[in-house]
Amino acid sequence: MAVGMSLPVEQEQTQVEPVGTDLAAEDKPWQTIVWNDPVNLMSYVTYVFQKLFGYSREHATKLMLDVHHKGRAIVSSGSKDKVEGDVAKLHAAGLWATMQHES
Repeated sequence: MAVGMSLPVEQEQTQVEPVGTDLAAEDKPWQTIVWNDPVNLMSYVTYVFQKLFGYSREHATKLMLDVHHKGRAIVSSGSKDKVEGDVAKLHAAGLWATMQHES
């Protein structure tokens, strides 16, 4: 009579993620990025940053210059829902914006 073979308990292995791996990714805030485009005037971009985010003229101008000279600027950060809303508002204003997890 044949006896069924089974693995001893010691040889069973379970893949376990280190504690906090998923939490660390979820804890990172999302970022709203505005990209340079050939359409919008620099004064308009500054105006949009002031109206949408309540930034001072100086801060909005600095962000606009980053967009103009560096090709992009991070204009807000926070939860995924907040940043999705910020991107939608920027799109409605005619600016090219995307979102990403903070790196």
